[in-house]
Order: sequence, then structure tokens, then C-alpha cells
Amino acid sequence: MISDPATVVLVTIGIIALSAFFVAVEFALLAARRHRLEDRARESRAARAALRNASELSVLLAGAQLGITACTLILGAVTKPAVHDWLMPAFLNLGLPEVTADVIAFVLALLIVTFLHLVIGEMAPKSWAIAHPETSATLLAIPMRGFLVITKPLLVGLNNAANRLLQRVGVTPVNAVSAAQDTDALRHLVQHSEDTGALDIMYSTRVAAALAMQSTPVSALVPADTHLTMVPVHATVADVRAATEATGHHRIIVGTPDRIVGTVHVRDTLTRPSHLPIQRLIRPILRLSSTDSIHEALARMRRTSSHLAVVSDGPNVVGLVTLSDVLGGLVTTRTPTDD
Repeated sequence: MISDPATVVLVTIGIIALSAFFVAVEFALLAARRHRLEDRARESRAARAALRNASELSVLLAGAQLGITACTLILGAVTKPAVHDWLMPAFLNLGLPEVTADVIAFVLALLIVTFLHLVIGEMAPKSWAIAHPETSATLLAIPMRGFLVITKPLLVGLNNAANRLLQRVGVTPVNAVSAAQDTDALRHLVQHSEDTGALDIMYSTRVAAALAMQSTPVSALVPADTHLTMVPVHATVADVRAATEATGHHRIIVGTPDRIVGTVHVRDTLTRPSHLPIQRLIRPILRLSSTDSIHEALARMRRTSSHLAVVSDGPNVVGLVTLSDVLGGLVTTRTPTDD
């Protein structure tokens, strides 16, 4: 045991600082956003080291825990006995029995060391790392990389042992920070921001609508009583024109409800003889599953430059949606609207 008071104080300060370092590293990597570290990594070597730490999260956390545990043990072996020995004479001078003085000194020494370690060595650095995650992760990354290089064989062995225990109870180990957010979590965040006044209702409505596109099926845009305006495959140009005059729709579906072949736009018939069959005028039509989200439907319609799509539930046709329906979140009433 170290007997020199000055040495004990210096060792205690160093160990508490080292513990604070490991705690800050641990919470910084958990709170830091990967995309922000990637932005900094373009110009910062430390940020690149932080990204490597984030990709080895499981090993890094094992290293941080090992460091914190070692610091706790050293404080218990060096600082607590020294504080106990400093307090003992004061209690003996008060006339207390040696056993009583020893117990009181032991308890007080334990409380003092625990307080210093918890407040200065853990709580303060934890709060700093959470408040400035990317900054703290970047500042501490290179020293932590050095510690990992030295202790990696031991850490990998400990980490593998822990992972095997997790797998035995049906838990899949995770080795990297996930940056993903599920739709429900984002929706709740938007609602909370609106309720607290942190997000204007105009913007929250737009964000909520965008999130709804991720989870709302495209079949929600198709009413249950959809009536398809169609002409048979052997129809003529005159039949297409008649369908347009009767319904006002410019795109007419070709086929039967059980077998939709494609679509004909009335403008393609304007210079054609009325008796001409429409086979050469038929264009392919985009097909969507009723379970596709509105977001997926919009992406496919834009990618294929389609203004109209058939929504099917397996072999059954549910109805039709237009690009305007998808963009506006409108519900079709009877047949696709003119676009």
C-alpha cells in the first residue's frame, strides 16, 4: 500500500481521470450519430478513428468496462485504505474504542471514495459525452484506439465468451451502432415535438404525411366500389373514343377485370380511322401489389414514368391509382382521374 499522502492523491486523481475517460468513450459512441461522424471523417483523422470504434462497438464497450472495473479496483486498493488510515487517528483522539474508530473510518473512507468515483469519474463525464456525443467521440477516439491495440486479444476473448452466453439464451449480439429509426418511433417523435411546441404544426403535418407513406398500403387509395372503365382487346378506335366521351377519362383500360392487358390514351386515336383495331396502340400498365406502401408505389411510378397503375391482391384486381392519387393521397372514387 502507498503510504505517501502526495502520491496517494496523485494516483487517485489519475485513476479517477482514467475512469472518466472510459465512461466518456462508452457513452459518446452510444450517443453519436454515425452520419455526423462520417461528415467529420472527411477532414479529421480522429473522426475516422471514431468511426472504426463505432464499427467495433462490442469490443470497445468491453474495453471501456474493463478499464472502469480496473479503476474501481485500484481505488479500492490504494485510495480507500489511505483515507481510512488518515481518519483513524482523528477518531482515536476523540476517545473512541479502536474497533469503533476502525468501523467508522472504514465506512467514511468507502463513502468518500465512492462519491469521488461516481460523481467525478462517472456521472460528470457521462453527462458531457451525452451532451456532446460527436465531439467527445472524436476527441477520445485515438487514445481509445491505442488502448484497444494493446488489450484487443484479451477483449476479443472476453467478448466472444459473452456473445456465446447471449446466443445460448436466444439473444443476437450487436457489434455496431444502428442508425436506423423505425417509422413508429419517428412518428411519435414528430407528435411529441408538435405537442411541446418544438415543431410547427405545418411542418409536423408534412412530416407525418411523409412517414405515413412508408407504412400505408397503396390499396388505401382505392375505394371498395371501384368500377373499371374498360374496352376489350379486340376493340376499335371508335370504342376507345366512345369510352372517353362517356366517362371523361383519357386513359382507357384494355382487357377484362381478370386479365388487364394495358391501356390506350385517347390522343393516340385522334389521327386513326374509327374502324382501326387498337392492338398497336396498347401501352403496358404498371402493376402494384395491394401491400405495397404509398412510398413504394410513388417510387415505381416515377421510375417507370407511369401515370396509371393497376393494384392487385394476388390474382384479383383491386382497382386503379393515378400518379395524382399517390402524390395527393387522394382516394379514387370510381375510375382513375384524368391526369
